[in-house]
Amino acid sequence: MNRATDQSLPGFAKLSLALLFIAVVFIYSYASHGGVENNTFLIIGAVFGAYMAMNIGANDVANNVGPAVGSQAMTMMWAIVIAAVFEAGGAFIAGGEVVKTIKKGIIDPGLITNPDIFIWAMTAALLSAALWLNFATSVGAPVSTTHSIVGGVMGAGIAAAGFSIVSWGTMGKIAASWVISPVLGGIIAAGFLYFIKRNIIFKKDMIEAAKKFVPYLIAVMTWAFSTYLILKGIKHLVKVNFLTASIIGLLIAITAYFLIKPMVNKASNKIKNSREDVNSLFTIPLIFAAALLSFAHGANDVANAIGPLAAINDAVMSHGISSKVGIPVWVMAVGAIGIAIGLALYGPKLIKTVGSEITELDQVRAFSIAMAAAITVILASQLGLPVSSTHIAVGGVFGVGFLREYLDSSESMYISKARKRFKKDKKVLEAYEEELVTLEGLEKKSKANYQRIVELYKLIEDKVEEVREDKRNFKAAKRVKYVKRDAVKKIIAAWIVTVPAAACLSAAVFFMIKGIMS
Repeated sequence: MNRATDQSLPGFAKLSLALLFIAVVFIYSYASHGGVENNTFLIIGAVFGAYMAMNIGANDVANNVGPAVGSQAMTMMWAIVIAAVFEAGGAFIAGGEVVKTIKKGIIDPGLITNPDIFIWAMTAALLSAALWLNFATSVGAPVSTTHSIVGGVMGAGIAAAGFSIVSWGTMGKIAASWVISPVLGGIIAAGFLYFIKRNIIFKKDMIEAAKKFVPYLIAVMTWAFSTYLILKGIKHLVKVNFLTASIIGLLIAITAYFLIKPMVNKASNKIKNSREDVNSLFTIPLIFAAALLSFAHGANDVANAIGPLAAINDAVMSHGISSKVGIPVWVMAVGAIGIAIGLALYGPKLIKTVGSEITELDQVRAFSIAMAAAITVILASQLGLPVSSTHIAVGGVFGVGFLREYLDSSESMYISKARKRFKKDKKVLEAYEEELVTLEGLEKKSKANYQRIVELYKLIEDKVEEVREDKRNFKAAKRVKYVKRDAVKKIIAAWIVTVPAAACLSAAVFFMIKGIMS
């Protein structure tokens, strides 16, 4: 993990490549729209859209591949390659021809009658969301890019038309997602990890248990991701409901089970009866999970970068304001390529944060997190609950870490060994003390008695120190912490302030633009 994350370009090289991409977007947008009336903000919007897309790649994509890298199922380089290809593929193939210009309907664009004011608001929203994501990435905090753009649109909307423009019911749901997303992700991830531990890891014959349960687990993963991709990743290409998607996913999962079972049996015959070797059975499923999550993320979250840009493009071209607009190919390319470039240049920082700086991950734990990411989105979408893919994934990391703490503080071999060692050494100490009292109580002592008394004093002195150390170890085992509290506090704080911070920044940028243009 460390070797993979250390292999990175110098900061100046990263900045140069990022600026080169922005420059290419600027030149193309200027060359292709130079004759368009009021094209200034379209060109500026394209530049800000490119900047936003790179920040999405740098921050949000880490949730898809971070656990796989942290568990060493894949190297940082391959994670970036796979994620970049599938993110761009998801954006181009299933990104959709139409997006809502106002993400999740948080403001009513009908209250802004002047197209110029609307263009300024969307420009401010793009820049502020990108700046907030850039800051969050620099401090190693994985935040929701959706919430960033929501905050940007809300702040600019309020600045443009007042507080009445905001759909406060929608904002309430978004605030609820700060709790719902990580809690659901954490519970589901912990549930899968507990199932795997109880039915495979804690069994005497782990290999036989793995042969029985791993094919079922991979089949469940296949169903989850098939259904997830049908509902979320390719919804723009094929319109299906949940029942249809589930049935198709189930058929794919059954097929996968019969294909995978002999492969798992064959692989199990080549491994030892150890946790490390059993973990290796989850490596390939994890790689597929990272790729599929990246594809679905590219299909859905590309709109965070290009939705406002598409709105600006439509307003400039049509001299009006629309609630839904078509996405030109060049706008889609800005989003897709920008996400891939941002991931490649600045993604490793957040990949490392999600993969190793919150809690230690192995393949089984990372598999549980990937399962939680897919199943939570499916469950929440059917219940109508607002969720964030970022919060779900990080919540999953929290969940597996806290489950490990609970198990190791109540019934694990670590606390058991510490307790046994403490009791054993204490019993030996008591035996030494009893023998010493007996010898010192003798009226007549032989030379051997005196030698033994001296020896016992030394033994008791040493054993007292051992018992003290055993007691400290036992107490430490009882309060073992596998989740780094400082990381948790920092991430949760960033989640809470994302919408208001992006909103305030967006309002300030809007007033600055308005002042310049007035």
